[in-house]
Amino acid sequence: MTTTEELAKFVQEVSTEEFSEDTQEELKKRVLDSVGIGINALGAEPVEVVHQTVQRANPGDYCTLWGRSESSSPVGAAMHNTALTRYLDFMDSFLAPGETPHPSDNIGTVVAAAEAVDASGEELLEGIGVAYEVQGEFAWNVPVRDKGWDHVTHTVISAACGVAKVLDLDVETTRDAIGIAGTAHNALRVTRTGGINEWKGIASANAARNAVYAALLASDGMEGPKNLFEGQKGWKQTISGEFEVDLDPGCTRVHDVMTKRYVAETYAQSAVEGIIELAEQEDLDGSDVELIDLETFAGAKLIIGGGEGDRHTVETKAQADHSLPYMLAAALLDREMGNAQYEPERITRDDVQYLLRHVTVEEEEAFTERFEAGEMPARVTVELEDGTTHVVEKDAFQGHPTNSMNWDQIETKFHDTAGIRLDEDRRDKIVATVRDLESHTVNDFVTLLA
Repeated sequence: MTTTEELAKFVQEVSTEEFSEDTQEELKKRVLDSVGIGINALGAEPVEVVHQTVQRANPGDYCTLWGRSESSSPVGAAMHNTALTRYLDFMDSFLAPGETPHPSDNIGTVVAAAEAVDASGEELLEGIGVAYEVQGEFAWNVPVRDKGWDHVTHTVISAACGVAKVLDLDVETTRDAIGIAGTAHNALRVTRTGGINEWKGIASANAARNAVYAALLASDGMEGPKNLFEGQKGWKQTISGEFEVDLDPGCTRVHDVMTKRYVAETYAQSAVEGIIELAEQEDLDGSDVELIDLETFAGAKLIIGGGEGDRHTVETKAQADHSLPYMLAAALLDREMGNAQYEPERITRDDVQYLLRHVTVEEEEAFTERFEAGEMPARVTVELEDGTTHVVEKDAFQGHPTNSMNWDQIETKFHDTAGIRLDEDRRDKIVATVRDLESHTVNDFVTLLA
């Protein structure tokens, strides 16, 4: 059996009957978290660019654009809503040794396709479960980062699988959809290296759009490559190398997903939490700080610590949320790491610009080994001008799979994020609907987001 066929058959096998109660709850928490973050991103300039382009290029009247009075096609809604969920860098992440994608990149995609066919809430959970399982399995077994490919190269495949599920495509049509998506839409790692630009926060929305388009083409009869992965000049030869997947119809990979407590890149979470705790405990004054030194694992050093480009030159949000020097400096000064820390006037202020240039980031080999074993270790040392040093060490953070957020914490985060746009009554209705999603239709849910 080819990998393409294996994926297509897996999509058919998934049923909520195979989901444990814990798995269903985790999937619902992912939905609520993603919607709140998405609503909070409305008004951000790159998101508004996407909205403008979607209005022009993807007109339609049967898929909701979250937080808007207009509708769009499934393709446009997938791109718009995924841009919302992803842009703030407050979304979830799947933790694997060689790849850290954001499975919530699939949610806006699957919701758009499900709305288009008036799917049930139960069918939506199946589609999201499929996407999370494929995304996680690929991240764990098929890392492509070191080969120069961006993780949304995985996302277009996982999203196409989730869309195929809610569209109720048969095995052959699903296989065509996966073949089209995985052949035509592979993204380069240059998105997240060197000087970071705004496409970093929108690349997954592009993958979302392409996944829906591939599935719609297949559903209308377009044949795709049948042997995407093992075929001559296929995915394994050109992108990944050899691999195998072991997909669970119970979709348990969602349990390996973390929730962000802070608006910061995934690998920064432990360090940011630690330096805030240290600043509060020791009542640190940024003007007294001589040096901030972070010892971390290889992936953090590579991506946000300077391994793939200068992280001490920070002028924009896109650069700031992928710069450990900036995040640690701002977190110490403000004792918070939220949207306010990415406002242009905060980024350019003298205090943080000075302090970030006094941050060093080093890989600690033992921490890399601990990360590969499931932790997210960080040791932060703050040296003051008078020679005093303070140290904090973390092995994880609130929201890590070993310390996951419960329903109350997810709801609190949702009210904090969505509260900027939605009144309390609307938010309470969204929470109630998501918590009992299997008793509702997708249209019941998305009506509350318009």
